[in-house]
Amino acid sequence: MRILLLVTAFNGLSQRAWCALREAGHEVGVLFATSETGMVEDVARANPDLIICPFLKDRVPARVWRRWRTVIIHPGPVGDRGPSSLDWAISESARTWGVTALQAVEEMDAGPIWATRTFAVPAVPPRKSSMYNGPVADAAMECVFEVVAKAGDPAFTPVPADRAPTEVPGARLRPLMRQSDRAFDWGDPTEQIVRKIRAADGAPGVRAELGGLPVFAYDASPGLGHAGRPGQLLSRRQGAVLVGTGDGSVWLGHLRAAELGDGRAGIKLPATTLLGARLRGVPHSPLPPGAEPEHPAAYRQIRYRRTGAVGWLAFDFYNGAMAPGHCRRLLAGLRHAAGQDTEVLVLRGGADAFSNGVHLNVIEASPDPASAAWANIRAINEVCREIITCTRQVVIAAYAGSAGAGGVMLGLGADIVAARDGIVLNPYYDIGLYGSELHTFTLPRRVGPVRAQQLVDDKLPLSCSGARSIGLVDEVGPGGLDAYGEWLQALAERESEGRTARNRRQQKARRLAAERVPLEVYEARELAEMSRDMYADRSGFAAARHAFVRKVKPAETPSRLLFKRKKAARSRATVLRPAVPVSA
Repeated sequence: MRILLLVTAFNGLSQRAWCALREAGHEVGVLFATSETGMVEDVARANPDLIICPFLKDRVPARVWRRWRTVIIHPGPVGDRGPSSLDWAISESARTWGVTALQAVEEMDAGPIWATRTFAVPAVPPRKSSMYNGPVADAAMECVFEVVAKAGDPAFTPVPADRAPTEVPGARLRPLMRQSDRAFDWGDPTEQIVRKIRAADGAPGVRAELGGLPVFAYDASPGLGHAGRPGQLLSRRQGAVLVGTGDGSVWLGHLRAAELGDGRAGIKLPATTLLGARLRGVPHSPLPPGAEPEHPAAYRQIRYRRTGAVGWLAFDFYNGAMAPGHCRRLLAGLRHAAGQDTEVLVLRGGADAFSNGVHLNVIEASPDPASAAWANIRAINEVCREIITCTRQVVIAAYAGSAGAGGVMLGLGADIVAARDGIVLNPYYDIGLYGSELHTFTLPRRVGPVRAQQLVDDKLPLSCSGARSIGLVDEVGPGGLDAYGEWLQALAERESEGRTARNRRQQKARRLAAERVPLEVYEARELAEMSRDMYADRSGFAAARHAFVRKVKPAETPSRLLFKRKKAARSRATVLRPAVPVSA
């Protein structure tokens, strides 16, 4: 079937649907929703059998849905309508929620029903972004395939919305959630504040005031104890600030200035970066005495534990972005873990994102973005080198969340790359940067030099199964987080068996010793290219970074996402291929 994905942006669910439908044998194209006229003309040019809208904030023009079957994937159960479905669900502590596939009609979210799924919502308030990329995306994919199957059945007729059973009590038309609906007072209970902020994560955040600065708050976690007055900045740790509440405290990891005032205004940044001098006198906070490292209120972005012969190094950076400070902390964690007497080291990223590479927001906010970018890439390269050269343990890079750009490359030097089913990998650079993370060393060794070049040039996402089929990923575990965790533990324990682990370590040590070109040479070549991108802006890094950070809507759909056309391959292989044959 010829299926067109009409989207506001090509990320998350849109990419997952694109990968899965293509792997199922369908011809799939993507079209960004731009102007009404543009959408009508572009859809007519594509002339699809079916239009699916997995992530669309704009109204579908009547000239489109009247001519082509158009199905909207709405992140709410049957009966729910409106643009803030997940916001209301999290804010009002819904215990069950759903996804509905409905046909586009004149009235928003009111069309006949093609498919629907429901799921349980955790009692602990999830971030909106986590809920969307987790249970919503899983349910949406089931709906997408049901829609495709029904579209191939000439006898199928969708059920009118007013006749479809409502499985979630209270599902109804709701208005756009505004800041007045999200507002809280610092004297409110911690749980209430956390829930309201998480219902607005990652956009639009909740307006508040900290240190005399109007901000939008994001990335909230409950703190430990009650140590100050409501609204007081109590301490800081790893880029986050601890703020007093009515019955305790809350950690805020990221803030965005609410009023334009300087070059950083309006950019979401680590809280300590945005507050800057306003934190004078606010102490740095070590882990509280007696606090359990695994306790969620003990704010830590990096946690290490060991179970028998397996060491577990977990890191979770907001949106997968890694500024130099994140890189330094992860590097310290890696070195600590590598110094232990374990057989296996599991490096596990967050469920929302394993990594997305350098922190573009922090770079954009810097008074000297080029130098900030340079420092960032040098710091993340140190982490990559530590993974590649670790021979004391078998290293498993566990991609529990999706990854992009340098975040994909980050773990490729591990002995085993183990991904969670359903995540998406974008193993390329598409923001005016050549890329580093030692990918010219690791990527060809995993997929071969020709495939490595193709991945970098084509700039297309990969599903886990697609990544495994070419060697980018070694193992794929279950899609559910709990099931993936159990599967990963079994994998790590299997690899920790004495002879198995020893053989892997020895093989890696021999491969590294046989390399005729030092690892530093690969990095030097990459950094030479990156210096031209960062300091000379040869490929438009500054403009692309600004558009990404400011969420500038693209003017047109990239040609690589349109329905497939034959095209000549570009070559950058003289740089990507190793200078000598890859060692066996």
